[in-house]
Formats: sequence, structure tokens, C-alpha cells
Amino acid sequence: MSIKFLWRSLLSVTAIAGSLYIIACLFLYFQQARFIFFPRATIDTTPAAFNLQYQEVWLPVKTASSKVEKIHSWWIPASTPSNRVLLYLHGNGINIGANVAHASRFHRMGFSVLLPDYRGYGLSQGNFPSESQVYQDAQVAWNYLVKEKKIPANQIFIYGHSLGGAVAIDLAVKQPKAAGLIVESSFTSVADMVNHQQIYRIFPIKLLLHQRFDSIDKVGSLAMPVLFIHGTADWQVPASMSQQLYEAAPQPKQIFLVPKAGHNNTAEVAGSQYFQVVQQFVKQVENENVAQRRKGAKGY
Repeated sequence: MSIKFLWRSLLSVTAIAGSLYIIACLFLYFQQARFIFFPRATIDTTPAAFNLQYQEVWLPVKTASSKVEKIHSWWIPASTPSNRVLLYLHGNGINIGANVAHASRFHRMGFSVLLPDYRGYGLSQGNFPSESQVYQDAQVAWNYLVKEKKIPANQIFIYGHSLGGAVAIDLAVKQPKAAGLIVESSFTSVADMVNHQQIYRIFPIKLLLHQRFDSIDKVGSLAMPVLFIHGTADWQVPASMSQQLYEAAPQPKQIFLVPKAGHNNTAEVAGSQYFQVVQQFVKQVENENVAQRRKGAKGY
């Protein structure tokens, strides 16, 4: 076997490897949303499974091409007269049907809950979701509460779980008059999540990434009370990311770390303490709002 043959073989292998690497980079660039969003069309559970009264709500969204698509949502009114309203922004998996159980916990705390599905999820119309699209969908849900249902912004709490936490942070920055923000089991950014999953480190992530969900750069602009919740045994999103978000956020802020809880079971593991922490946070916000109104009425 000649040196020339070995050299040609090495060049061929290098060329093939380089081509495969470029193809992989292009695939990650154009298909990265498929690694982030995992929607399902079929809804397995409705609020009726928890004996909750609810209404089907369809929210129109105008696309860049002026086409109108509709978001499917559930409006679950509080059982007794209440000013508490929660905009519930779910994570990247399945659809609103997988979030009814947790939404019912907030309902038991006295909230009316709006639970929307992003476009591409459940019965909502639209193509496969993207970062800009879910931000727009959250804004449409907010507008429905404020403009259609005439709910004052300072009575609306924004809640987001996992990827929904990033959507909630983005919306909260844009809507500083909201009552408060609750972010559960969420991450600092997609780039940090990619670095956490070491398999992707061989790729030039900074160049390829366009679905960023860069919460760590946004959270410092929050102008409302925020509560971060995270399970310390979360293997999908490390609790250290909520700690980083907490440290970057301005006051007033709180963090509730649940020992031994994973990504989706903080409320189950924490039990009554989960309700106590959330209720205390909400009550503090409400008391502060009352104090501000009284101060304004006295003309201070």
C-alpha cells in the first residue's frame, strides 16, 4: 500500500466527514424547532375531568401574511367571585390537556384561569411553532383578558412552566403592569440548555441558534414581583438555572426550591407547602396593590 494511496484515502475520509458535518449543521439550523417543540394534536383531558366549569375560547391571530389563525383556549372561571386571574403558559410538550391538573390547583387558590394552546398545539390552528410565534400567541391571550374581558392588568398573574416560563418572562417584560409573575422549572436560555446537553457541543451553536428564548438577558427588565419555583432533582432543566434567573431579577423576588422534585412534579412533592408559598406570594402582591391604591387616593 503506497503512501499516495493512504494520503488519498485520508483526504476522501476527511472530505466525507466534513460534508456530513456541514449537513448536520444545516439540519440543526433549519430543523432546530423540532428539537424544542413537541406538540400533540389530540387532547386527552379537559377541565371537565376535574369537575371544572369552563368555556371554549378561540382567539384570532393575524400572521405576517395577513392570514387569520385561531388559538384554542379554555377559560376556567373562579368558583366564587374573585379578582384573581392567571394566564397559564404551558411548556413545550403535548398541549393544554396535559396541563389541566396543574391549572386546577390555581383554580383552587381562587384564580380564574385562561389556558391557551400555542399555534400548532392541540386544536389550535397554524404551522409548527416557533419562538416568535409563541410570543405572539401569549400576547394575543393577554389582549383577550385585558381588552375583551376588561380585566385590569394589575389583577392578572402570568404563569409559565418550563419553556412556558421563557414565554411568560418575555410577556411580563412587555406588560409591566401585570400583577406578578410565576416561573416554574424554567431555563436561562436555549443556548445554556444546549451546553447542558453536551452532545451538541461539537457544533457552532452561537452561529446556528435562532430559537434562543434568552430569559437571562430579559429577566433584569422585569417591573413586577416574581416567584421562581424549581425542583432540585430536575434532570431536564437544572435548578441552578432558576437560581441564576432569580439572581438576575430585580426585587421584589422570591425563589422556592423543592427538594427531591423533578421537572413536572414540584406541586405533588411539595404538597401543601406549594399552595402556601404561592398563596403567600399572591397575597403579598394583592396587599401591595391595595396599599398603592390607597396611597394614590390620598394624593401622596
